[in-house]
Amino acid sequence: MPLGNGNELTWYGHATWLLKTSGGKRVLIDPWLTGNPKASIAAGDIGDLDVILITHGHSDHTADIDTAARNGSPEAIVCMIELGDWLEAKHGLENVVGINKGGEVEVAGLKVRMVHANHSSSVGTAEGDIMYLGDPIGYVVTTEDGQRIYIAGDTNVFGDMALIARLYKPDVAVLPIGGYYTMDPFEAAEAVRLLGVTRVVPTHYGTFPALAGTPDQLREQASDVAGLEVMATEPGGTIT
Repeated sequence: MPLGNGNELTWYGHATWLLKTSGGKRVLIDPWLTGNPKASIAAGDIGDLDVILITHGHSDHTADIDTAARNGSPEAIVCMIELGDWLEAKHGLENVVGINKGGEVEVAGLKVRMVHANHSSSVGTAEGDIMYLGDPIGYVVTTEDGQRIYIAGDTNVFGDMALIARLYKPDVAVLPIGGYYTMDPFEAAEAVRLLGVTRVVPTHYGTFPALAGTPDQLREQASDVAGLEVMATEPGGTIT
């Protein structure tokens, strides 16, 4: 299924994706593979990376950041500034680029814009406490060929997705659909309308019984969107 101009998205399960751009860059998104029941690859087998993007601090999005970063040697690990400070202080990671919503950085020839998401962001401490790590966020990644890919992160639908559409005009949206912790297909269909996209990649579903939303349900809920293409794949599959 065409994503556009040679860009590829490979689903490693849950919310972990590898974006391979038309210019040959490798971008890992939200690495959680160890203990992920839908993981299609081991964390140590991901290989070299140019960029890692993290949307928030929950363990199902960060658990394998150490392995991915140390093995992949990325030019940049982009994340919310408080989360970045924690990764540097507690994990000793290098090349962390901590920014905030509205900010944009250029890394490995790609433009990475941080945008709003509506969720939470925390990690459990050794003492059993909860440490909050700044806000959850999403990204708009502009590849070398000008393709704009919106990675929503964990979120419900929110009205300012219309602003993301107006300002950044995404060509493709990667949207959670599982429900329970994020929006379900009913809310994701409204996100599609607000974003004005016709190409949608569903994520964050099917990992556990609670994440019950499906791509077919999204197709049904968004059947009024002319030309909609829900580009779903199984873990290990690639949308190319």
